[in-house]
Amino acid sequence: MPTQEISWLRRGACRSSDPDLFFPLAPTPAQEARAKAVCAGCQVLRECRSYALSAGEAEGIWGGLTPEERRRGRLTTSSPAAT
Repeated sequence: MPTQEISWLRRGACRSSDPDLFFPLAPTPAQEARAKAVCAGCQVLRECRSYALSAGEAEGIWGGLTPEERRRGRLTTSSPAAT
């Protein structure tokens, strides 16, 4: 991925956090809540979330969303609008 497309990563609140917080081997609700708390105060939350959804990131907490939440979001946005 071109550097300019992910330059926002350098400003992420997670940059100084342990990566295991966002990519645990066995996620727990408490771990997800801690990771999401870091994301909640992040200045690049929208960019991170947008990247994760468009790139199809299958693992980890990105933009304050779990893999399951991102899958649901992709299904919702890719479904035809109800008429």
